[in-house]
Amino acid sequence: MDNGTVIGDGPASKRKHRTSDTATRPHKKSHHKDQPPFGIDDTEGVVAAGLASLSAVKDDTLDEESGEEEYSDEDMHAMGVLALQPRIPPGAAATDTAEWQRTIESVVRNVVSIRFCQTCSFDTDEAITSEATGFVVDAERGYIMTNRHVVCSGPFWGYCVFDNHEECDVYPVYRDPIHDFGFLRFDPKAIKHMPVAALELRPDLAQVGVEIRVVGNDAGEKLSILSGVISRVDRNAPEYGEGYNDFNTNYIQAAASASGGSSGSPVVNLDGYAVALQAGGSTEAATDYFLPLDRPLRALQCIQKKAPVTRGTIQVQWYYKAFDECRRLGLSPEWESEVRKRCPKEIGMLAAEIVLPEGPADKHIEEGDILIKVNDELLTKFVRLDEILDDSVDKEVKLLLQRGGNDVEVVIKVGDLHAITPDRYLTVCGAAFHDLSYQFARQFAIPVRGVYVCEPAGSFRFDGVDKGWMLESVDNKKTPNLNTFIEVMGKIPDRARVVVTYRHLRDLHTLHTAIIHIDRHWSEKMRMAIRNDETGLWDFHDLGDPLPPKPLEPKQASFIALQTADLAASSDLVRGFVRIVCTMPIKLDGYPRPKKTGFGLVVDAELGLVVVSRAIVPHDMCDITIAVAESIMVEGKVLFMHPLQNFAVVQYDPKLVQAPVKAPILSEEPVQQGSTMTFLGFNHNFRVVVGKTAITDITTVAVPACAAAPRYRAINIDAITVDTNLSVQCGTGVLADDKGHVRALWLTFLGEHGNGKEVEYHLGLATQSILPVIRSLQKGIVPKLRMLAVELNLVHMSQVRIMGITDEWIRKVEHENRERHQLFMVRKVECGHPAVLEEGDVILSVNGKVLTRITELDVMYDHEYLDMVILRNCEELSLRVPTIAADGLETDRVVIFCGAVLHAPHLAVRQQISKLHSEVYVAARIRGSPASQYGLCPTSFVIAVNGVKTTDLTSFLEEVAKIPDNTYFRLRIITFDNIPYILTMKKNEHYFPTVDYHKTSTEPGAGWKVQTYEGQDAHEGLATNIPAEGMLE
Repeated sequence: MDNGTVIGDGPASKRKHRTSDTATRPHKKSHHKDQPPFGIDDTEGVVAAGLASLSAVKDDTLDEESGEEEYSDEDMHAMGVLALQPRIPPGAAATDTAEWQRTIESVVRNVVSIRFCQTCSFDTDEAITSEATGFVVDAERGYIMTNRHVVCSGPFWGYCVFDNHEECDVYPVYRDPIHDFGFLRFDPKAIKHMPVAALELRPDLAQVGVEIRVVGNDAGEKLSILSGVISRVDRNAPEYGEGYNDFNTNYIQAAASASGGSSGSPVVNLDGYAVALQAGGSTEAATDYFLPLDRPLRALQCIQKKAPVTRGTIQVQWYYKAFDECRRLGLSPEWESEVRKRCPKEIGMLAAEIVLPEGPADKHIEEGDILIKVNDELLTKFVRLDEILDDSVDKEVKLLLQRGGNDVEVVIKVGDLHAITPDRYLTVCGAAFHDLSYQFARQFAIPVRGVYVCEPAGSFRFDGVDKGWMLESVDNKKTPNLNTFIEVMGKIPDRARVVVTYRHLRDLHTLHTAIIHIDRHWSEKMRMAIRNDETGLWDFHDLGDPLPPKPLEPKQASFIALQTADLAASSDLVRGFVRIVCTMPIKLDGYPRPKKTGFGLVVDAELGLVVVSRAIVPHDMCDITIAVAESIMVEGKVLFMHPLQNFAVVQYDPKLVQAPVKAPILSEEPVQQGSTMTFLGFNHNFRVVVGKTAITDITTVAVPACAAAPRYRAINIDAITVDTNLSVQCGTGVLADDKGHVRALWLTFLGEHGNGKEVEYHLGLATQSILPVIRSLQKGIVPKLRMLAVELNLVHMSQVRIMGITDEWIRKVEHENRERHQLFMVRKVECGHPAVLEEGDVILSVNGKVLTRITELDVMYDHEYLDMVILRNCEELSLRVPTIAADGLETDRVVIFCGAVLHAPHLAVRQQISKLHSEVYVAARIRGSPASQYGLCPTSFVIAVNGVKTTDLTSFLEEVAKIPDNTYFRLRIITFDNIPYILTMKKNEHYFPTVDYHKTSTEPGAGWKVQTYEGQDAHEGLATNIPAEGMLE
């Protein structure tokens, strides 16, 4: 069937996007959809032994129903990941001896599967949902050992599952600032159906040639046992690229081929002792890397004694180098002989790799220095160096170094490693910040100071890459640390525009400058989150209310002058354009971006009315900033949003603008194909471009629907195309005649999502379609439109002949429209309304007029009923078809519950789905939230809570308010494709309180009110630590 002009590839199917994604840390099978902030350095062929986020999709695309993707072994090998067979991979214990069988049976009772989330991006780690492994090391106190990247550097919440499938909550007790280990705490009394035992840590038993087993949650399996033999105990810590990396320790190497989910697995010997901790691996050599247990054992003993785990540092990264390399660095033969004599098994020494500026060792140690002695003790081992430094915090140590063959002795005061490891973060203006960490400072060899934007969102969403920004100044005031930044932000009023300077860690040579809009109304609170290792939670503290916005003062400006001698009539058109920035605090209605910039056309300068594309202003839960003459910045509000024709009308206060704004004359004459026009528009660089062109076509378009995330699209309209390349460059503009009258607007149309990109189309919309709305608004009346709840496609005569149309109707069509012999067929009937028309109906006439142009259907906007003659199954029928009110179709209430963004199904959902299951629609979810952890996928519908039907948001809130915190509940879900299932989820009010946004009234430009629920009690204002806008997926 010919659908007329179909843009793109037609309606997209719900296909899955298969995108290879690399992990910043090993062995984490991630379920989140966003790519990690940094890639992987291939130099050693080292990757995360696990597979993080195989299902990553760019541009925050919504999850499919399952929330995960399936890959064949070939796919995984192609992506550089060794695919393992479940349970018994190659080299596993399929033929283990009886001794090994007894050992494994004993060990598995102590191994747990850990399901966890980091709720906010922090330090080198993103907000993430993942799974890993741990093992009990103290059954009486309930301590579990696992990796640092599992315990998380930021806010953690999670649970563990024992071998008998008993589950209990776990809380962080300790995570090492550098080394890849940490401890979680659980309540041993919560495990009722099996005895809980502990594995003993024996770092002394990790020796070359020892046969080992890795017992853990490998490749997502509940339990997998992998075999190997220790081949090295002296390799340097593996490099996983930018992000978290262990250093200043040796690693143990073996061939075990572990995969995703095995992080934190115990590496045990035949006697059942834990001799190492699984950490990472290489796919090129099927090799795994294990962390020695010397320092974890010491940390565990401190925790058991309730003593502080002291950690010392001189801010130097050491690297174990073989003697031949040391000789090239200047190691003298005398010292080499001495070391070989006293340590005959040694093959190398420690050399300084990175010395941080402004650190304790700065000016004392240089890169390439070889460490000989510490406190007069000959030293070649990382473990011994750690021991000395950890026992010498705030004390001095004496180091003997070799530099270019000469002995150099220095005395350095040891610093506190915990003091340069962030344990707090600030949320303000929708973003999150903390002091720069030692991890990042070491990676880029910079001083450990500065304010790092760990969640660049809201007001602090900068252009370019998402992660890695360091603030230099805000509002022309330096921000060298987080405390100073807090002072500066506390003095800036809401809605102010301030100058921000910042750098990127990968390019510290370049200073970036931006003007940001301070948002202290959507994100009202400035809150500090501080880690509490006693409770395992992060405590939140409000840091004062925002200052009220300052009233705006009138400003003067003038427009640029176009030098267009042959286009003089159009030179004044530029005075009718204003730049519009639309910022959205929450992702709703399927719109993919948090911010969009474009241009609008002033249609009434006295009232400040501006017409803009709905691809720029998709809904009215937003902040609108309007720049007049690229100089005067004023606030705008949404007055009207057309449900079908892709334009909105916003308004600014003209009293604040002292500039010669000139609204162009909008022509009432219809445009004609082949007419010569002047095209004036704004290109991607926001520059004015102008030129002569001709109208090549005027036809009904079919913008493809976005199947993955239904969002607003224009339907049932005629669009204009032109023959100039300027039309592709420009998302906003006008087509004007020789008199300078505007005959059509040039607008951006948002289309489908494909190949990881959002597709946009640039088309013209005749002014005839816009004028009725503008005239009504000029009278102070917001149009109350009505419309048919159907989507139409054009069909040609050759098609309708086959469908049974009579020759008489064909002659009527030919007589009515000599330019286009066409009719329209119902392609889709919107659900949720009484259906009179059916899909496949051909509309012959409306109110007695043959329908050959889609613009002739505009009569529906003013009529409650339309009299139609249609063709259905080769039979002509006369129908009285009701229209529906269009003024209640926009989203006016949003609920965030357990990290899921819920609202009533918006118009695009109703247009694409056949049956409306519920008025509770999942629009998005927050990474690291219960919704992400338990798989509450976007584009699905919530039908019931704990068996009670929830038909709308009000009934949903009533039911979830009855659920105690940290308690499981059941959700009945139906996917977009009509597949029902039951989902269990645990409530978490500490990190994810329930928030209710709703419009204060139905009047145009009305504001939004926000309430935060704590149990069944609601209070005004947003009380959450989540920078939601930056974390929605």
